[in-house]
Amino acid sequence: MSQIWHFFLFQPLVNALIFFYKIFGNLGAAIILLTVVLKIILIPLTRPSLEVSRKMTALAPEIEKLKRKHAKDKQAFAQAQMDLYRKNGINPAAGCLPQIIQLVILIALYQVFIQVLGDNGEKVISGLNEVLYSPLRLSPETKINLDFLYLNLSRPDVFQFQGISFPGLFLLLAALTQFLSSKMMQPALETEKEVAQATKEKTDDMAAAMQGQMLYLFPLMTILFGFTFPSGLILYWFIFSSLQLIQQYLTSGWGGLTPWIERFKLKLNHEG
Repeated sequence: MSQIWHFFLFQPLVNALIFFYKIFGNLGAAIILLTVVLKIILIPLTRPSLEVSRKMTALAPEIEKLKRKHAKDKQAFAQAQMDLYRKNGINPAAGCLPQIIQLVILIALYQVFIQVLGDNGEKVISGLNEVLYSPLRLSPETKINLDFLYLNLSRPDVFQFQGISFPGLFLLLAALTQFLSSKMMQPALETEKEVAQATKEKTDDMAAAMQGQMLYLFPLMTILFGFTFPSGLILYWFIFSSLQLIQQYLTSGWGGLTPWIERFKLKLNHEG
């Protein structure tokens, strides 16, 4: 299993990264281009997930009716919900595969930065050439340039102020884009809360609360993990999440961000 991981994921990612690095001479630019290429490759896998999200958004009013109709019988509601999904050609599990693949790639990239790239570009070549294809191997005196804007891509994107660590710009942007992406995929969240509060049983309340907590939990985890992860990985996560945000918008519009957008427009019109 480890050999499959090495030859079909880890090694190709390392070689693609160095290939782009040789083109630009800048590891940050190489990470950005690699992220774009990976996102393009994953489009056929992520598109069904976004289509499912769009269809489920359109069915939100029907789901609310079913919740009210079967408020006292959760099994009946679950069966009616699955029948509705089946009738409209929706497979709720379709969104799992892209997330799993994205997580696998993230783990592989983490290994690229942690196990291969040393601090300040040192100790890199001895380990790097072992996994590079022969045309991409670097000379022994080569030192990888890990500087990108204010970042050292092998170190976390944090800064110190009076002995306290704070997240840097790219770490905050990565968390923000992930939050916005998650919010766009939860268009019926507020309505679900209202329906849950209208039912006598508390199981819906718990499900809606958990859904709302997950919206904030993952961006928070991104920031917490970012305090120890190399900023090169955070740069990848920010670019990937931004591209995901764009793809979601092109597929289903603003989704759960629509109320915020409308309020913002009204505020601008009022001030204008």
